Formats: sequence, C-alpha cells, structure tokens
Amino acid sequence: MSETDSNLSPSDAPAASGTHTPPTRMLFLGDDSLAEGFSVIGFETYPNPEPSAVDRVFRDLLSARDQAFVIVDDAVMQMEVEHLKRVRREGGRIVVVAVPPLSAPPRLGSEVAERLASMFGGANLLQPTATKDST
Repeated sequence: MSETDSNLSPSDAPAASGTHTPPTRMLFLGDDSLAEGFSVIGFETYPNPEPSAVDRVFRDLLSARDQAFVIVDDAVMQMEVEHLKRVRREGGRIVVVAVPPLSAPPRLGSEVAERLASMFGGANLLQPTATKDST
C-alpha cells in the first residue's frame, strides 16, 4: 500500500465489489428562514414547498434508490404526503428528521414523544427531573 493509499478514509475507499457507492444526499424541505442556513452547509433546499413538491422529492428519491438524509420542518412533517408517509413507514436508505420552527417554543414532536405524552402527560415530559447531583 502506498503512502497516499493509507491516507484514505473508509468513505473514500471503493466498495468491496469494486463499485463506488454514491454519496448520501442531504436535503432540507421547509420554512425559508431555515432553508438558507441549510443551504450554506451544503444541503439541497426546498423552501416553503407545496405538498405536491414534497411528494415529488420523496417519489424521486425512492425511484432513484438514493441514500438520503432529509430534514423537514414540522409543517412539512404534518402534510398529508403519500411518498413521505411511505418513506417513514419503510425506513432504510432514506432517513427523515423533523425540526421545529425557529420562532416556536421547543416541543417534543415525534411519534415516540406523543406516545409517552399519552402515557405520562405532556407536562411531565418537559419538566426536568430531580437527580442526585441537582440537589
């Protein structure tokens, strides 16, 4: 192995079959005030998308069999979009994460948080718990 070969990181190395794995796409769909920041760090951005545009993005990701890390805002996550629902149901090579709006107070908005809130009450999830070190 040459000196330059030893400087390769695992992601730079070719796949075992000799083919190159395409990079994971990074996308943001949501409020334009957040889209600008995501654009600066290299995300493909879709500011203030209509449901039809959201559906098209996820349909294209599925049909192209792309690996993707997709961040959406809460408004997009709440849209009735068939291909977004499908991606969330199936999981796999497309990971979807929701972020709250900048102007809203923090809230737990995942399906897990909703289940916990129904079991323990929403107020209990947001209150800090006393620990041995906090007394």
